[in-house]
Amino acid sequence: MESQQQESPSPTLEDCLKLLKGERDEQRLAGLLLVTKFCKSDDLASLRRVYDAVGVRFLDRLLRTGMGKGTISGVTGENCDAYLQLSVTVLAAFCRVPEIAASEDMVLKIPLVLEIITKQSGSSVHEECFEFLYLVSSASEDGVMTLYKSGGMEVLASPISTYVEGSHLAKLAMKLVDLLLTKLSLETICNDYLSEFSLIVVQIARQFAVLHDAVKFEALRLLSDIFSTKNSAQLYEALRVLPDVSWSNCMRDGIVAILQNRVAPAEKLRALILAESMVSILGERWLIGQINLPNMKEPIPVDRCLLLVLEQSRIEVAVLLNELAYLKFEASKQSSSLDETILLKQRNVAISFSLVEKIVKLISEFGESEENIIDDDTFVKVINGLNETIGVVLDYLQDAKEHGQRKGDDLLASVRVIGSYLAETPLACKEKVSGLLDYMLFIEGVDEPSPFYSTCFLLPMLCQMTMEVEGCKVLVSCGGHKAVCDCLIKLIGQQSCMAEDDGSIFLACDTILNVLLKKEQVQFTLDESTLVNLLKALACWTEGTDDPTVVMMASSICTLVFDFTSEQALLNHPNIDQSTLSSLSRLIARSLSSSRQDILKDAKANSDLLEIVTAGYSRWASRFPHVREAVER
Repeated sequence: MESQQQESPSPTLEDCLKLLKGERDEQRLAGLLLVTKFCKSDDLASLRRVYDAVGVRFLDRLLRTGMGKGTISGVTGENCDAYLQLSVTVLAAFCRVPEIAASEDMVLKIPLVLEIITKQSGSSVHEECFEFLYLVSSASEDGVMTLYKSGGMEVLASPISTYVEGSHLAKLAMKLVDLLLTKLSLETICNDYLSEFSLIVVQIARQFAVLHDAVKFEALRLLSDIFSTKNSAQLYEALRVLPDVSWSNCMRDGIVAILQNRVAPAEKLRALILAESMVSILGERWLIGQINLPNMKEPIPVDRCLLLVLEQSRIEVAVLLNELAYLKFEASKQSSSLDETILLKQRNVAISFSLVEKIVKLISEFGESEENIIDDDTFVKVINGLNETIGVVLDYLQDAKEHGQRKGDDLLASVRVIGSYLAETPLACKEKVSGLLDYMLFIEGVDEPSPFYSTCFLLPMLCQMTMEVEGCKVLVSCGGHKAVCDCLIKLIGQQSCMAEDDGSIFLACDTILNVLLKKEQVQFTLDESTLVNLLKALACWTEGTDDPTVVMMASSICTLVFDFTSEQALLNHPNIDQSTLSSLSRLIARSLSSSRQDILKDAKANSDLLEIVTAGYSRWASRFPHVREAVER
C-alpha cells in the first residue's frame, strides 16, 4: 500500500482545471490552492487556461468575501484573511497575462484593491496588491486613469508604499508614480493632488538617499524627470514649506553619493539637475550641510556637496560647450538638421550655468558675511573653479565670434553667467573680457528681435568698469554706450513708465552717467536717434512719480545729454514734439526746485546728482529757453 502511495501521480493542470470548473465553491477553492503551488508565474498560457476555467464571477466573489463583503461556501469570518491573500495572489498572477490585465473586469477591481491597501494595515497582502495595480495600470489607458481617479495618489503618498526601503513594494510604488507621470502632466497632478505628490517626492528622496543599488538610480531618474518638468512652481512651493526638512538632507546625501563615485555621465547630469532644483527651492545655502553616507568612518566636511557640484558643473560646461561648438560647425556644413541635438545640449549646459551663478551668489554672500561656514582653503578652491569655468565660457564665445555667430540662447546664457561672475569680480579675465565686449553686448537670444538681455546681464560689470576713464574708453570704443542707452530705453518701456525697479534701470542709469561725466576725457558723441529716444524715455519715466531718486537720476542724465544739443535742434527732430520738451522742462525745474535739505534727507547720492543738474543748467540754459522759463517760473 505504501508503494502504491509513492507511485500515485501528482496533480496535473488538467486536474486543477476540472476542480475549477466544478459546480461547488469548495472545488474551485481547492483548484485555486493547487494552482498556486505548481503553476509558474511566467507560464502565461497556463495562467490563461486557469483564468478562463475559474471565471470572472467567482474571482470577484472571492475578493469581496476576503474583504468581508460577500459569501463563498465554506468561508467563515475567521479565515477571511487567508482567502483575501489567496484572491489577491491569484489576481496578480493572472494579470501577468496582458490581455487579462487590460480587461474591464480587472480595471473595475482597482478601487477594491486600493481599499484593501488602506484597510489592511501592515498586511502581507500589500505587495501583491501593488503588483496587481502596476500590472493593470500599465496594461491600458483605462487602468492608469482609474488608478488616478480612485485614490491612487493618496495610497502612494501614505507610508504604506515605502515602509521598507528598497523592498519590492517600494519599487512597485515608484513604478506606479513613473507610470502616472507618463500619462498625466505634472501640472494636472499638482492641481489635483499637490499635498499628496509632495509627500511622494519626499518618499522617493528617502529611497534615493539610503539605497545603493539599481533602485537608487531609478529614484534618481524619476526625481530628475519630476524636477526638470515645466510648470513645477507649485511643487517647489509645496516642498519649500514642508515642516519636515529631513528630505532635503536625503537629497544632499544622494547627490553626493552619485557625484563622488564612478557612474555614467548621464547619471551625474541628473544629479546636477536635482542640485539645481534644490537650490531653487531652498536657496544657495542648501549646498552647505551635514552629509550622512554608509561605511564612512570619518565625518564628511559640510562643504563636500558644494565642491562636488562646482567641479561637476565645470566638467559639464567644458564638455558640453565643446560639443556645441562642434555640432554648430557641422550643422553649418550639412543640409541635415542637428537642431534637436543642439537644443538638448543647450538645455543641459543651462543647468550647469545656473549652478555656477548660484555658487557665485553664495560665495559673494560669504565674502560679505562674518560667518565662517567654509574655511579659506574651500574658498580658494571655489574661486579657482569659477575662474576656470568662466575662462572656458569666454573661449566658447571667442570661437562663436570668429564663426560669425551672434544669435543663440546658449550664447546669451554664456553672457549671463559671465555677467554674474564679473559683477562680483569685475577685474577677472580683464583682457579677454575687453576683447569680447563688442561681441557680448550685441548677442541676441533666439526669440529676441534685437540685443537686450545681453546688455542687461553685463550691467553690473559695466557700471563698475565705467567708474574709471579707461573703462569708459573701452565701452565707447565698441559702441557699448549706445547699447546701454538702448537697454535703458527698453527697461523703462517695460516698466510702463512706472518707477517700480528691479535694479537694472539704475545700473543702466549709473553706467550712462559715468560715461557722460567723462565725455571730455573719452571724446565721444551721441547720435541723434539715441539722444532723442533716451530723452523721450526719461520724460515718460518721470511723469507722475514723486520718487526723488528717480527724478534726480533722470534729471542728471537729461542735463548731461543737453550738453550735446540745443532746444531748437530737438524741436527740428521729427520724433520730438512740444509735449516731450515740456515734460523735460518740468523735470529739470522739479529737480532744481527741491531744497538741498530735502535732497540730503533722501540720500547723499541725490545731493551729488543735484550738483550735476545745477552745473549743467548753468552751461546750457541759454540754449533751452523753454527749460529756463520753467525753472524761473
